[in-house]
Amino acid sequence: METSSAPSAASAIALGLGAPSVSPVRLSGIPATTRPLLAPRPKAGLPKASLSLTPTSTGITPTTAPLSQAMSEVFSVVGRLAPTDVTVTLIGETGTGKDVFAHLTHDLSPRAQQPFVVFDCGAVPPNLVESELFGHERGAFTGAHAEHAGAFERAAGGTLFLDEIGELPLDLQPRLLRVLDNRLVRRVGGTRDRRVDVRIVAATNRDLGALVTSRQFRQDLYFRLAAAIVNLPPLRERLPDLPYLVTRLLSDLGRADVVVARETLDVLRAHPWPGNVRELKNALACAIAFVDSGILEPRHLRFADPPAEQTMLDRLPLGGHALHSIERAAIKQTLIQVAGNRVHAARALGIAPSTLYEKLRKYGL
Repeated sequence: METSSAPSAASAIALGLGAPSVSPVRLSGIPATTRPLLAPRPKAGLPKASLSLTPTSTGITPTTAPLSQAMSEVFSVVGRLAPTDVTVTLIGETGTGKDVFAHLTHDLSPRAQQPFVVFDCGAVPPNLVESELFGHERGAFTGAHAEHAGAFERAAGGTLFLDEIGELPLDLQPRLLRVLDNRLVRRVGGTRDRRVDVRIVAATNRDLGALVTSRQFRQDLYFRLAAAIVNLPPLRERLPDLPYLVTRLLSDLGRADVVVARETLDVLRAHPWPGNVRELKNALACAIAFVDSGILEPRHLRFADPPAEQTMLDRLPLGGHALHSIERAAIKQTLIQVAGNRVHAARALGIAPSTLYEKLRKYGL
């Protein structure tokens, strides 16, 4: 758990673009901020990676860097929600930048100069969650030698980011719901309520709807958090951003001089990226250690073996399906990974382009 009262200086892992500088502007009459992100030197084979976020009446309009449609929509939604006090829930796989967009929501709000407090529901031991979230009075339990202000109190006037909200113990969910409804907090061992003025941003990589169905998450809390859901796309669904991500991450790693071969980009596009941008950054950090000539080639890349549930075979409808259905699903999945490039898809599938074209016609893809 960490607390921050200033705009984030963390690298924008959601984009692979560098640390922002923040200058005040106005968005529909409400104070907000804009984030011109770092623009490193361009190099052969890759575009210049720069991005400006321009507040407009319809959200944030990314300019300079041509973002994918998926990410443009995310910025538009976040830009519309940020200046409000609506509870925002960010949903996305690990490594998609939920923490970055949580901080961006705070930075673009009227609360930007107030505390930004992070509470990781999955990192705090279950027996301490209540105390850390709501606080406790001196003597409330064994070891409570002094009073302690919880995350809600520390975030007063600002934003409380409830990360991994799907991991919150079931028995504490009713209490969180009450606080969200009336903004009153009572410390453990306390006798009086304390009013708190906070904006809530939550995040999870789990399917909250499925947790409700399995009775691991309260339905009423789910609907309270579902007022404004922002789905962050995985990297495999925003492959047009990949060249800009690679450029920015290499710069962040201190190797802006490295030239990325076209074949290397093809391999990167074909990878499923179960770890998303975080995995991409780690893969590049490892690869540049093997670069001697200044050119990043496919042979330099090393990918971690994904967990079994993340492999393509597990995503395909194998059991109980005809062979042609499995083949069609494999081709469709590969086309998604390579952003529809049929030559790259044929190479990834290990077949000739002419064979792929025949199968595309056969399966109506």
